[in-house]
Amino acid sequence: MYKSCTFRHRKKKLPQYLKQSLLLLLIGIVALSGCQTLRSRVEAGKVIHITLWHGVNPPPNRDVLQKLVDKFNQTHTNIQVESLYIGQQDQQTPKILAAVVGNAPPDLLWYNPTIAGQLVELGALIPVDEMLANSPVKNEIDPTLYAAMEYKGQLWSLPFATNNLGIFYRPSLFKAAGITEIPHNWPEFRQVAQKLTRDFNNDGQIDQYGMFLPLGKGEFTVFTWLPFMWSSGGELVTGDAQNAAGVRLTENAGAIAALQFWRNLITDGSTMLSAPERGYETDPLLSGKVAMQINGPWNLGQFQDTNVDFGVFPLPVNQKPATNIGGENLFLFKTTPERQKATFKFAEYAMSADFQTELALGTGYLPINLKSRQSAKYQEFIEKIPQLKVFLAQAEYGRSRPIFPGYNRISDSIGRAVEAVLLGKLSPAEALQTSQQRLDLIFK
Repeated sequence: MYKSCTFRHRKKKLPQYLKQSLLLLLIGIVALSGCQTLRSRVEAGKVIHITLWHGVNPPPNRDVLQKLVDKFNQTHTNIQVESLYIGQQDQQTPKILAAVVGNAPPDLLWYNPTIAGQLVELGALIPVDEMLANSPVKNEIDPTLYAAMEYKGQLWSLPFATNNLGIFYRPSLFKAAGITEIPHNWPEFRQVAQKLTRDFNNDGQIDQYGMFLPLGKGEFTVFTWLPFMWSSGGELVTGDAQNAAGVRLTENAGAIAALQFWRNLITDGSTMLSAPERGYETDPLLSGKVAMQINGPWNLGQFQDTNVDFGVFPLPVNQKPATNIGGENLFLFKTTPERQKATFKFAEYAMSADFQTELALGTGYLPINLKSRQSAKYQEFIEKIPQLKVFLAQAEYGRSRPIFPGYNRISDSIGRAVEAVLLGKLSPAEALQTSQQRLDLIFK
């Protein structure tokens, strides 16, 4: 008979707000566990079946991942990986937490590093320091990525893919507007956005906007806004604080400047806002409805397939260059030693030079493996898609978001501030003060 394989973890006292949230999330546990738990936890003979939850997008990128998973399964007959798409990251969080509380998590999770502290607080993860130290792939990982792997002196995740943000633009639209140079700083960017905003038939309706910005309080809005705060000298956390209580939004001159800059682009009439909780789609840029958009290299494959002219330049600078390090890490959940060993085997494969090169060529993600970046195959790829050079060069200015518990609450509050300012409901200082008050109630 098969035995139940639920994992055990040390119970920890949780903050009241987290208890309340998790109580609500328990509703979804039955749907998440069910047959998948039996399928993923039961070992048939000597074959270990492990599950990978992810939110890889756009769909063609999921196809690339599935081919790489299939390749692993074909060459590792004793380990079989099932890759499951569970929605966009904002949609994933409730499912992940519900599964953890219900003792029915996946073996492996693809997610951005900001969830690390929350999962560590729940006692759901295994640290990967020892396994990584004994792996030959350790010395091939880009050292700048370790900051997003570490929490309280231990490594809790492994890098899967990385990226950062730049400005995608349409060179033909620049030329038509008489713009011969890309903007480098905020004043130049604002002027260019105005020149690119055009009413072609003089009917009083804008036919082409200079800029496209995300609207909403979701993580994508915050992800794209943070570099503007950093470029203005702002910081989310005061001093060397390593917890959510150290976040200070009021009297944050960099945050105020970044919000005001985005608001200026709106009041100029040169910016089109996305639908609520969107902003990552490229349709307006591809169709020529907008001329510039903040986005990342994960869209390079899609742009190549369209044959639409496009270019990329670094995010405009206020005080100093800055961009946000994106990409996702792999988290290993507590199961059994044998299952954890098998799960790390796949994670090790995902970090290898061969996997990273194929993933990069198929999706546009930047390889986390240095041997992959230096390979002849990847260098040839860069020559075919020179826009990649912008993202590779920007990496040295990349910053990681905090990974301590409660970051999701911080992100939500920042997102609310950005949304209120873009819609003209509050001034930057008022929006940040409101968000800080909300955080103080939650964490203090």
